[in-house]
Amino acid sequence: MLTHDKYGDRNNFRPPGTNGVFKSRSCAARRAGTGGHGRKTPAAPAAGAAGQVLKPALEKIYRDYNRRELVHPDPLEFLYRYDDIRDREIAGLVASSLAYGNVKQILRAVEAALAVPGASPRGWLERSSPARIDAAFSGFKYRFTEGRKLSALMRGAKAAITDYGGLQACYLAGPGCGLELTRGFIRRICALGGDVSTLLPDPQAGSAFKRFNLYLRWLVRSDAVDPGGWKGVPASSLIVPLDTHMHHIALKLGLTARRQGDLKTALEITEGFARLSPRDPVKYDFALTRFGIRDDLDYERLSAYIKVI
Repeated sequence: MLTHDKYGDRNNFRPPGTNGVFKSRSCAARRAGTGGHGRKTPAAPAAGAAGQVLKPALEKIYRDYNRRELVHPDPLEFLYRYDDIRDREIAGLVASSLAYGNVKQILRAVEAALAVPGASPRGWLERSSPARIDAAFSGFKYRFTEGRKLSALMRGAKAAITDYGGLQACYLAGPGCGLELTRGFIRRICALGGDVSTLLPDPQAGSAFKRFNLYLRWLVRSDAVDPGGWKGVPASSLIVPLDTHMHHIALKLGLTARRQGDLKTALEITEGFARLSPRDPVKYDFALTRFGIRDDLDYERLSAYIKVI
């Protein structure tokens, strides 16, 4: 059972500004799935002797708590319905975009939204005209998201399928990597579909891309929890979807000293994890954020694994 409004926490941080480039690791290194600058990278709290202690503890937490039976209630669970990545990437876009507010309300909203396209969101979009999509979502309403914005998102997804062959191809169509690809993808979806504000962040507004980073984690990583399917994006390029729970834990672990829950902090925490798991810096995100969220997994229990908590 969830005890906190996790998804509201994940989505509402706004950084004071960023140039949009993950400078701490090079694009070439991230595309290759490596940690980047190696010895030229300044030491971080997670490096050295502290890292030698932290890494085994995090690995044990991952083994014990990165389990599918701990997913519910979480919008990620909707992605398990779709074996075909062409359907899963659309369902994931809808589920992550609606992941703000109370988790019970999120699950109801995602259920209602995905009931429209049915078993195959990709097939439904390919068969549907823009007018049919608009009509299908005309009665939808979830907090700040009206049906017209959800239909704009779906029309953008339909156009991406037509123009690029799918959402992954659309994501990889732009130059650069990491945040540059994310910003480019959002711009293309907006240009193709229309106003998707409240669902996808404004690329020009300095957003920390919390929900979209969650979406990327779901589709890029593949393990007992994250279903994966996007083979063209390296896990090494992912950024931690920072929420208050991860921020609290990262402060305790010494992965950051920053109190602002902004993009700079997310990148700093990601870089700390990258020194422990360079090919998969968000590997521990799901397992760690169970603590403090579920009734049966509190910070005191986490301290039994990691003595600094």
